[in-house]
Amino acid sequence: MDMVSVNNSLRYSQKLFLLLVLFAWALLACFLTFQYEREKSFKVIQLNSSLQLFNAKMAEAIKDGITPEEFLAGTKLPFDSLRVSVISPDGNVKFDNSAATLPNDSHLTRSEISKALKTGSGYTLRRHSESTDRTYFYSALYDGHTIVRSAIPYTSISLLELLKADRGFIYFMGVVTLILIVVAYFATRKLGTNITRLNNFAKKAERGERIYADESFPDDELGEISSHIVMLYAKLQEANAECDRQHLLVLKEEKEKIRIKKQLTNNINHELKTPIASIQVCLETIESHPDMDRSKREEFIRRALENCHRLRSLLTDVATITRMEDGFNHIEKSPVNLSAIIQECFDDARHKAPYMEFEIDIPANIIINGNHDILKSIFSNLLDNAMAYSGGNKVTLCLTSESQSDCSFSFSDNGSGVENRHIQHLFERFYRVDKGRSRSAGGTGLGLAIVKNAVIFHDGHITVRNRHGGGLEFDFTLSK
Repeated sequence: MDMVSVNNSLRYSQKLFLLLVLFAWALLACFLTFQYEREKSFKVIQLNSSLQLFNAKMAEAIKDGITPEEFLAGTKLPFDSLRVSVISPDGNVKFDNSAATLPNDSHLTRSEISKALKTGSGYTLRRHSESTDRTYFYSALYDGHTIVRSAIPYTSISLLELLKADRGFIYFMGVVTLILIVVAYFATRKLGTNITRLNNFAKKAERGERIYADESFPDDELGEISSHIVMLYAKLQEANAECDRQHLLVLKEEKEKIRIKKQLTNNINHELKTPIASIQVCLETIESHPDMDRSKREEFIRRALENCHRLRSLLTDVATITRMEDGFNHIEKSPVNLSAIIQECFDDARHKAPYMEFEIDIPANIIINGNHDILKSIFSNLLDNAMAYSGGNKVTLCLTSESQSDCSFSFSDNGSGVENRHIQHLFERFYRVDKGRSRSAGGTGLGLAIVKNAVIFHDGHITVRNRHGGGLEFDFTLSK
């Protein structure tokens, strides 16, 4: 009878083990399916954001009078085999870089087009194109004037690589599942032994046989197995939660990058309008009045040249700040004589503003590991800001502290300072305390933003405050 009981308990443990194995694989399949769909959705959002950024740039270029052919010729495509179409709001295709002839049918019925017309943007995950006989991922943007649509064929290696599942996570889940199977095997075998012991105990109790003290109820064993299972699933939940946090973080960063670039584009567009309009007026006036007095003609030419210089300064500042914000890792650093750079900047300032007093308290041969041009932009922009807007007649720069790792500076003027409500905004791009005065001085609104980014690039920090005696004081550090 004992052998029969053991045999029956073993068969039960085997069935339980197989049931647990099937459950583990079914759970793995469901979880991987769910995770893959969520990961795919996230990657689709990433892909659409990248294409939307490209579409926005092209729409802005078309609005500025650049043809699609010219834009594509001068722009690096974000993906290989990228199909680009320009569609009018009535659904007619005006440009397509992948079709020999433009289709005659209206594209208003295309889902991505209808979504873009309603909300400003839309995408279609997988749709077959009749004109090219290929299947694409479509992303469309409508800026109120033109629909720009970009598409990636599903035969593209870059698209397939982007949308494929994360194998590392699959391997992780496979390993976890194998661990669970091993745990289940030992647990069921242990459970089978405990069932046999419980069965023998029950039969002995039923027959009224003597029960010894070594007969024990297996509650502790079952509780330990349960704790192990809970611990394993807790680790899975933690890994899943961390994956969700990383996905949200990447998505938030991508949205913030798009917002910043869009804001910068809008600001640049706004800043370019004034000098361009002024240059146009000057040139049209000269052209329409060939008999204009010589002095007036020279005045118009002078104004046009001033606005050309302003445009050049704006483009230079935009290129500088974009280079620092997008390419920190690509900018080389080397040992630089900071004292020589400071002296050069102050010599230039004395030439520009001989009426001002410049005081420098900097030791010779301060060597730091940095970029010469970016370091120069810190002091040249601080000096330009003081000369143009401070209203004072004296600028002071001194070294406040120096160690083996960094050095600290104080840059100040004796001007009127600014209202406290403006202090926290001084390092923002295109922020002006007095817009009329700033434009008349030829400022681009990017000088102090360049200073802040240049300091951050050299692993430092910068603050600004109003001095008690009048004027502004900038305190900043630069890492050696």
